[in-house]
Amino acid sequence: MNNTRKVVHITTVHHPLDPRIYYKQCQSLQKAGYNVTLIAPSSSDLKGENTVPVITLKKYKNRFISMVLSPLEAYKKAKQLNADYYHFHDPELLPAAWLLKKRYNTVVYDIHEDYETGIVTRDYLTKPLRVVISKIYKLTEKLFSKNMKLVLAEKYYKEKYPTGTCILNYPLLNEKLINREWVPGDTENKLLYTGNVTTDRGALTHAALPAIDENISVYFYGRCPEWLAEQMLEKAGEKRKQLYIEGINRYVPKEEIDDSYISEKWLAGLALFPPSEHYKKKELTKFFEYMTAGIPIICSDFRVWKNFIEKYHCGIAVDPYNEEEIRAAINYLKSNPAEAKKMGENGRKAVQEELNWGKEEEKLIRLYQELQPGTPLI
Repeated sequence: MNNTRKVVHITTVHHPLDPRIYYKQCQSLQKAGYNVTLIAPSSSDLKGENTVPVITLKKYKNRFISMVLSPLEAYKKAKQLNADYYHFHDPELLPAAWLLKKRYNTVVYDIHEDYETGIVTRDYLTKPLRVVISKIYKLTEKLFSKNMKLVLAEKYYKEKYPTGTCILNYPLLNEKLINREWVPGDTENKLLYTGNVTTDRGALTHAALPAIDENISVYFYGRCPEWLAEQMLEKAGEKRKQLYIEGINRYVPKEEIDDSYISEKWLAGLALFPPSEHYKKKELTKFFEYMTAGIPIICSDFRVWKNFIEKYHCGIAVDPYNEEEIRAAINYLKSNPAEAKKMGENGRKAVQEELNWGKEEEKLIRLYQELQPGTPLI
């Protein structure tokens, strides 16, 4: 490997220590011998020295101002680096990435989300406006990404981007989680949710669980807006003391989330999302993390999710609107500790043997080797 090959990853939206961007892609490419730099929003979580150098961007409180000024700043800083590869992670960077594309370099668009569908689910916009913005986004993406290589974080994105390459968001093998000891009957009546806490990710459904089973407590590890935390506590009513929300108005670092998996004797990991086009085909990152730690999963019975749970025998899929099904799933895990332990072991084995970043890392490095700067895209 030619160590002078320069790679610049760019995000204006994600945290600089985002697991997919920083810990997986940037560190994997650096390990493979590339000269990697990350351009990302400023954060107090960045230490004095980072394994991968991070050039920070100014943060704006106003999201719309940020959408205009942050890509412009990112473009100027990226252009100065004169990289062989530019790998960007946000749709608002499409015009900047288009300007960065030259005959002698390669530009990669890393698609983390089904943005076209996701825009339609944004409840802070009126429905007609969502539809219009979604269509504008689709046209803009098609125009600007014509000469870029597409990388897809989910399998089903292939339906919309048939020329894209899947580099799936499988977890890094974490020995601390893999070696977590767990014995039948050793669990407590505690349920875990990790990741950003939002209404479309089931925040209010999860908050209502202590009312469904009065012996259950629910712990949340992930950024949660204060207004939503208040709604969740209101939803829990008299059982509000059985909700533990650890990330109110703050980013929860990966290390803290990892520690959460081994901090308690969890009965199950949660993903009771309401039905939405945005999530029903996704394989959630939290699935793999729960599985790595040997924690059974209780999730919504979307077809893709249910098939996944049944394939790996690692949890129970239920109707997120059916309290009886949810109560039955919780009672089953409490009443059958040996079977619950087996579900956790099945999940952990699947991650160790198949569903881990090591496989995806090989695909990422191979893609970079094939996409030598200036290579025409077919």
